[in-house]
Amino acid sequence: MPEVVVYAAEGRTTEQKKKLLKAITTAVSDSFEIDANSVVVSIVETPLHMKSKGGIPFDER
Repeated sequence: MPEVVVYAAEGRTTEQKKKLLKAITTAVSDSFEIDANSVVVSIVETPLHMKSKGGIPFDER
């Protein structure tokens, strides 16, 4: 059973996250030629003040 974990800064809508979960599930099931019910996808969200790029927190960008 393949499992995909997506790490992302918080802020996306529920609909955007559902769209991503479905797209990843389809891509994995098609690529591995397995049933979509065998694919597990998780989104791990990080608060903007707890994530940085180039040393600048996302909530200050």
